[in-house]
Amino acid sequence: MGRRERKKAQTRRALSEAALRLFGEHGYDGVTVAQIADEADVSIATLFAHVPDGKEALIFDDGAERHVWLVAALRDRPSGQPVLEALRRSMAARGPFTDDLPPELRRKRDLIVSTPALREYSRKLWIASEGALAEAIAAESGRDTSDMTVRALARYVLEIPELAGAEPDPLAALNAIFDLLASGWPESPEEA
Repeated sequence: MGRRERKKAQTRRALSEAALRLFGEHGYDGVTVAQIADEADVSIATLFAHVPDGKEALIFDDGAERHVWLVAALRDRPSGQPVLEALRRSMAARGPFTDDLPPELRRKRDLIVSTPALREYSRKLWIASEGALAEAIAAESGRDTSDMTVRALARYVLEIPELAGAEPDPLAALNAIFDLLASGWPESPEEA
């Protein structure tokens, strides 16, 4: 990484840390972009140059890492492990579904889960992985990426963090959704 890229990464990190600190102190809605820029000692123009999507994007990466680990969850799964089980295990170890996070990531997770605008931005990042996940599902299941069921499964899986993340027991909710995807919709509650 060259000097310019290091400087950009440093500014981006300073903005993210300032945003998290201010959101923690004043709540998400109680903080303006100008306050974040001031706290990070940059201009508002510099803030938007680094984060054009606004304050929601300040505490998220660009989602590229998410594409990588979703695809790796399928590609690197043990032989014979179903696609859905690989995705379940991978998702259960992240975000709102695990308590095995360092304190700073736990605070960030809790802020995201409790803030509607941040949850919606997070959902946007999850859904942006649909193409990559659909390709991986198709490759691992021997189906074509144009198969509607492949695309539907990718979308359903990517909606799980939004649906289950704010539940009282997010991991139980995640497991209930994956159980449903694996078995299909029962005709009556007794069949569940």
